[in-house]
Amino acid sequence: MIARMMLAALALLLGTGVSFAADTLPMKVGQCSQTKIKQIGTRLDGIADSGDAVSYTNGGYQVSYGTIGGLKGAKQGDGVKLCLTEIPDDCPPGDDRGKTYKATDLRTHRSWEAMNSEHMCGGA
Repeated sequence: MIARMMLAALALLLGTGVSFAADTLPMKVGQCSQTKIKQIGTRLDGIADSGDAVSYTNGGYQVSYGTIGGLKGAKQGDGVKLCLTEIPDDCPPGDDRGKTYKATDLRTHRSWEAMNSEHMCGGA
C-alpha cells in the first residue's frame, strides 16, 4: 500500500498525470499498472503463425492476429508497465472486449500495443 502511494506521488511530482497501481489491471484510459509477464504464446494454443498472445499476473491479456513486435526478447517474469490507452464506445454491459493496452517491458525497454481480445465488444 505504501509503495503504491509512493509510485502515485512520484508520477504526480513528475507531472505525468499518469497514476500507477501495483499489480492491478488499469480501469481508466491513461491509468497504468506494474505487473509481470505470466505467459507468452500464440493466439491459438500451440498453432504457429496464428498470432501472438501475452498474459500478465494482474489478469491482463493482449492478443493479435499478427506478430507483436515488441514482445521479441520478452520473457516470462519480466516486469511490465501496462497502460490502458483505449476503451471502445457503446459496449453491452459486462462485455469488456476491445480494450487496448500499451505495454513496456521494464527489462528490454521495448513496447507494444494490442487489444485484450480478438474481437471488439458486441462482436463475434
